[in-house]
Amino acid sequence: MKLSIVVPCYNEQEVLPEVVPRMVAFLNRAVGAGKVDPQSEVIFVDDGSEDKTWQLIRASHESEPRIRGVKLSANRGHQTALMAGLFAADGDAVVSIDADLQDEIGAMEAMVDEFRRGFDVVYGVRDKRDSDDAFKRLTAIWYYRMLSALGVKVVFNHADYRLLSRRALEALKSYSEVNLFLRGIVPLIGFRTTTVYYNRAERYAGKSKYPVRRMLALAVDGITSFTALPLRMIAIFGVMVSLASVGLTIWALWIRLFTDQALPGWASSVIPIYFLGGIQLLSIGVLGEYVAKTYVETKRRPRYFIEEQL
Repeated sequence: MKLSIVVPCYNEQEVLPEVVPRMVAFLNRAVGAGKVDPQSEVIFVDDGSEDKTWQLIRASHESEPRIRGVKLSANRGHQTALMAGLFAADGDAVVSIDADLQDEIGAMEAMVDEFRRGFDVVYGVRDKRDSDDAFKRLTAIWYYRMLSALGVKVVFNHADYRLLSRRALEALKSYSEVNLFLRGIVPLIGFRTTTVYYNRAERYAGKSKYPVRRMLALAVDGITSFTALPLRMIAIFGVMVSLASVGLTIWALWIRLFTDQALPGWASSVIPIYFLGGIQLLSIGVLGEYVAKTYVETKRRPRYFIEEQL
């Protein structure tokens, strides 16, 4: 079998000098063990980097032909860069892995073994997240549970470290949406799936390319791209607020007509106004997010352009 390894990169000049030899060493071991074809490859996708990432990829390609490069014309985001690399690969199986060396490279050998047993999708799942700080661990756990509660089919503690067979990759090409959330799309493909566990390490060098802002944007994409439950929750909550308002009205009339305790007060008038105003703004915001997604999808703009390919 020919194996293709796809590595999306954005400003990774600090870590590439370590990633490339590790990837080549893995290919040499896998070829020596007779598990992959000698023509297997590693594809580095430069997602519009502003540093020397592309120069390093080019130099690596010149010294090692099994290193390929895809340079996007502009920064399009991690998910789009990953998709570009997957579509450029021609292996019988394709593994996607980030460039920060937090995902264990050796786990790819177990993925290849599972592929040879007939599995089309092999998920790399983090067995431990000791390298992440408490905030990131807690928010990740909360997010995965929220997605499951909303009906989004995801694999717990799985990011974008996975193996796809050629059949699964061809099926992935059928999904044409612009707002990509591969962690939710891949489970929809079906076929035979399994899991390989590994320990997540600390980032080798450089800074994370997923600050809180991008993490939140990806989180929103994961929810709004796969479930309409938030829209239904707005309707349900609207009914509940309406019922509560009717109850409050009946209570106010009772106090006014049958007791002498009716006193004009700030709280009884202002609190409901602010409460209902907040609910309305929240509802408009959720609706706006779905409308924006629809707007972007209906334009059918291309996901990316390839400026150069090695």
